[in-house]
Amino acid sequence: MHALNDTDRTLLRLLRADGRMSNAALAEAVGLSPSACLRRLRLLEHRGVIRGYTAIIAEAPTREGVTIIVQITLERQTDESMQRFEVAVRRCPEVRECYLMTGMSDYLLRVEARDSADYERIHKDALSRLPGVARIQSSFAIRSVVRG
Repeated sequence: MHALNDTDRTLLRLLRADGRMSNAALAEAVGLSPSACLRRLRLLEHRGVIRGYTAIIAEAPTREGVTIIVQITLERQTDESMQRFEVAVRRCPEVRECYLMTGMSDYLLRVEARDSADYERIHKDALSRLPGVARIQSSFAIRSVVRG
């Protein structure tokens, strides 16, 4: 991967703050012509630095449902077992995010469920059946403090 320069980092910072910022506004902010700015953005997309653009949806104050942070420890940390786990976890629709971690657990998942009974079903029917799982530790989120 090519190293990012100051202009690239500034563009990324601006897009993190406002993913809908127009190309003209981005170009002006970094001192490029709109066409040069667009070429640079397309290159960042092509390289995989920018993987997409999303909307951050506010949780309704009366939102029903729970967020569970799940730590997964695998039986073995081989390339093959990690690959099998990652392929399988991508097929779990309740898993909203999954991170490969350092530290005590191998993976950290963010799971969404309707309630604790729904999470029990997800735990039994999906998480405990993921290949190579040795340990699952779950924590229910009380509320979101920082998101997006």
